[in-house]
Amino acid sequence: MDYEAIEKFLGTEPDARQLEQLKALGGLYADWNAKINVISRKDIDNLYLHHVIHSLTIARFLGDLKDGTTMLDMGTGGGFPGIPLAIMYPACRFHLIDRIGKKVRVAQEIASAIGLTNVTVQHGDIGECRNRYDYVVSRAVMRLDELVPLIRKNIKPVSVNRYANGLICLKGGDLDEECQGVREPVIDYPVTEFFNDPYFETKKLIYVPLAPGRDKKK
Repeated sequence: MDYEAIEKFLGTEPDARQLEQLKALGGLYADWNAKINVISRKDIDNLYLHHVIHSLTIARFLGDLKDGTTMLDMGTGGGFPGIPLAIMYPACRFHLIDRIGKKVRVAQEIASAIGLTNVTVQHGDIGECRNRYDYVVSRAVMRLDELVPLIRKNIKPVSVNRYANGLICLKGGDLDEECQGVREPVIDYPVTEFFNDPYFETKKLIYVPLAPGRDKKK
């Protein structure tokens, strides 16, 4: 799959700027991956389906967002899901954090190369990040029952979007055991509800609301 197939999966048509940025990801990640292994070298040919499209499951779930909405990408690695989301939400702000410095560098360089001005990066641990965000996003960083307590402090208490502020993560496999250890409601969606491809058959989007929903009367 190449970037041209993304429109079919998204269900919307990215504008010319977004398409240009999405197109550039293939070459940039291939070049960086030859120097720093941020994606399995066996998987780099599947960049768009396995990494870009998978990341954009979160955009399909959230839909339109208020301008200025903020997201923290915990354990971003080389920039997933944060960079694809930042492309699709240019009026929102993204902070990418990871403990591995060389991966953070790749994320920073790629964001700069495609002209993303709504992305900041941090080399560090989640415990070092004290700011609050509307959503924390991640891809298979750790067990859910360990992740939720770590990021609860980073969630803004007032929600302004359709979905209440909270955690949105992409995971796979049997999650029953780790979900039982979370005191808040855990809502899971098969990724195949958003993208119909065999690769996503065992993958899920997990949403844990951690703040009150907005008052729809306002």
